[in-house]
Parts: sequence; C-alpha cells; structure tokens
Amino acid sequence: MITKSLGVTETERVLAEFCERSFLKLWSYPNPFKDDGHELCDLLAVFGDYVFIFFDRENQLPEAPKKDPQILWDRWKRKVIDRQVKTAKGAERYIRSGRSIFLDAKGTTHFPLEINPKKSIIHKIIVAHGAKEACVQASDQNIYGSLAIAYRETKSDQTHPFHVEVDKQDPIHIFDGHNISIVLGELDTVTDFSRYLDEKLRAIEKFDSLVYCGEEDLLGHYLLNYDKDTEQHIIGTKRDDVNCVLIGEGEWHDFINTDLYKNTKKEDRISYYWDELIQRTCQNALNGDLGGNSDLLRGESAIFEMVKEPRFIRRALTNRIKQAIINFPDHSEQFTRHVTFFPSHLPSVGYVFFQLRVPADFRKESDYLDKRRTLLEIACGAAKNKFPHLTKVIGIGMDAPKFAGGTNSEDFVLLPCETWADDMRVYYEELNQEWNFFGTPQLEQYNEHVTQFVPPSATTARAIRPNLKVGRNQPCPCGSGKKYKKCHGA
Repeated sequence: MITKSLGVTETERVLAEFCERSFLKLWSYPNPFKDDGHELCDLLAVFGDYVFIFFDRENQLPEAPKKDPQILWDRWKRKVIDRQVKTAKGAERYIRSGRSIFLDAKGTTHFPLEINPKKSIIHKIIVAHGAKEACVQASDQNIYGSLAIAYRETKSDQTHPFHVEVDKQDPIHIFDGHNISIVLGELDTVTDFSRYLDEKLRAIEKFDSLVYCGEEDLLGHYLLNYDKDTEQHIIGTKRDDVNCVLIGEGEWHDFINTDLYKNTKKEDRISYYWDELIQRTCQNALNGDLGGNSDLLRGESAIFEMVKEPRFIRRALTNRIKQAIINFPDHSEQFTRHVTFFPSHLPSVGYVFFQLRVPADFRKESDYLDKRRTLLEIACGAAKNKFPHLTKVIGIGMDAPKFAGGTNSEDFVLLPCETWADDMRVYYEELNQEWNFFGTPQLEQYNEHVTQFVPPSATTARAIRPNLKVGRNQPCPCGSGKKYKKCHGA
C-alpha cells in the first residue's frame, strides 16, 4: 500500500488533482523529499523516461497606487519566479545525480518509480499565482490576466511588469494560476502533455526568440498549427528564414469559441471511460488490492500501455468498446464469447476486447476468473498470429455487461511479442483451435478515420488558422507599446 501526500497548500492540492487526471494516480506524487529531509519539489510526475518537476508558488501582487509598479513587480517576480527557477535547476541536478527520493521527510518510504538519470527527459515547470488581477488592471487587452513570456538567449537589463524573460539555453516552463488549469485540462494525457512541452523546447531552440502573451495563447497556436508531413502539431514555422515567433493575445479565446472546439469537447466525453478503467486499476494497486503478476510501477503492463494513448485515440477506442458491448449477441445460449480487435495510435500495438457470458453458477466457481484470463490470453495470441506486425497486444476482458447483472470486473493482459518464434506461433494456434478467435466466418472488418478535432458537420465546418505573428517589427507583448525589436528583441 502506498500513501501519497495530497499537497500542503490549497494551490498545491489543486495542482495535485489536475496532475492525477493528466498523469493518473500511479505516476503523480505531491511533496517528495530529498535524502536530507528537505522537499524536492511540490509535485513530481514520472512516466517512462519523462520526468515532470512542478513548483507551485502563490504571492499576491499588491495593488498599491502610490507605489512604483516596477518596484512591486520586481519584488513579486523575485519571490515567485526567480527563486523557483533556481530551485528547479537544483532539483534537476539532484535527480540527475541519482540520489534517493522519498515520499516522507524521514526517508522511510522510497519514491516508488524508477528514474534513469541519463535517459530521463526532464521538464521543469513553475506555476506562479498572484498576478492575475494586477495583469488585468494594467492592460484592457489582457483577456485572462496571464503573464507574457519571452524565451531569449540574453536577457535585457530592464524588466517590464507582467513580462517574464527566460533563458533559452536552460528553459523552464512558467505557467500562472489561470492557464495551468487550461493546459492540464486540455492536455490531460501524458502523451498530449509531453508532446506539447517537447515541441515547445524544440521551438525555443530553433528560434532566437519565442514570445507569447500567455501560455494559453501558445497552446491555442500549437493546437491549430498542424504539420501534415510529420503529422504533429508544431509551434512557429518550418521556414529557415524566420528567427522570431510572436503569438498574439486572444489566440486561445478565439479558438475555444469555435463550433469545432465545442463539438470536439462534447465528442471527447465518452473517452473518459478509458481513464476510469485505468484509474480504478491504479487505485487498487495503491491500496494493495490488485491481483495478478503485473508490476504497474516498475515494469511493462497493459495499464502502462493504455496510459500512452492520447485523448482523441481514447475517444475512438472507447467508442469501439461501446459498440462491441452493444453488438454482443442477444441469443439465449448461456456460453457466449465476443472478441474485438482495434489498433493503438502506435502502429505496432493492438488491443483485444474480450467479453464472456456464462451461467451464474459457473461464475461463482473459485477458478472462474483464472479461466476467463486464460481465454483472454489465447485471444491475444490469436491476434498476434492474425496480425504479425504487432509487437505488443493488450487484452481487456470482462463479463458481457449486457448480462453481468450490475457486477463486473476487468482483466488486463499484456502480451509482448516483438520476437515471435515458430514454437510460440504454434502454441497459440493449438490453444486457439477450440475457440477459433479471429477465424470465424462471422468476422467483420471496419475501417474508421479518426481526427483530433471533430467538426459539427462537414457542411458547417470552416477552416481555422493559427494567428501566427512572426518578425521583429510586431508590437511587444509586454504592453510597452514599442516594437519588439526596440523593446525585448534587441
């Protein structure tokens, strides 16, 4: 059983809740400690080679009309941002050193996830609270009260209120109290979130300057800026003759008010069934109630693979599960099985969804679940034989919900099959002779095209383009009224 901190301050608790939704229960831990008993960070999330270090700081920027706003800003920035930048860099050095991490100050409970100091991709994230009201009052163009961010190689001597300059040679992500909920709410899978941060670092390295009025505006630009060649969202442009990217105010505001965005959020609702399957299993693991031989924390598992799916693929997978449940045969035979195969977003990974209906007396037998898991494994082996290109097959098995009587449980199987010798192929062929998974005449095949954004209809959908401002002659996002090249682009 693993006991996790819930966060110390109110803002830390809110951050922990968001991260549990994005990184899920097993991979997100508030308030971990170093081996000297001092806190490492406010939240540490680890998934595979990705490490996310969060620092959450709140200090209200005072409204004092008689005081110099520049002085007030400089004090606030030193306390809330500058000190945390230094601490975040120290936390990364600590993790890279390979020293122990604990869940308690006394060092009695080790951090349960393995971190490879050499292979890890570490993202340092600061969440700065307290400047929203002052930001809004300072400029009527600041829709949300977000901090403007500029990544440059050399910082200017003069700072401007509500504008944060970050060293592009050692970049740190800086969110504020408003847009942290937007980013983690929109990119609420570890794959979606890590892809965004990776692309952000790529853009910071590519361009001399990356400047935006708020993290939410950069996110809106990213989501609307899709490169068909790489099939990835990008920041900025692929052109080599551009050295500066500026993202204007209102990018996010305009995007979320489109029919395309609103309909996509509606269509995504069903995808959270996928999250519920994972979260329920993760909670059982934390409680020490999980059966089977899979180590969710330290090894490959079906759940680990399921977490990798981005949001729009989870929507498609859940829709296929829903349809398979609906299509389960209604005939009166008491022994009935139904198997469905659908692909992952990774081309070499596939899922087998297995439903079983047996008489109530048979379900009560002590070895029933073992028998159900065996059938699920056979179906996974049959899927590999049917689709030889697969390197991993994930099985999800349960009693047919149509006839489960309100009580059910799930089985998860991971079949690693990157190497598939002839004896393995024959082994599963022989086991499958009695069941004939993926070999019956009733087998049906469907082709489905899945997109991240779902238009309300083909006739009402309209093209939406990112509001990309490129160049040094654009107005500076800091609100000074000067051209960027005269202000922060020198």
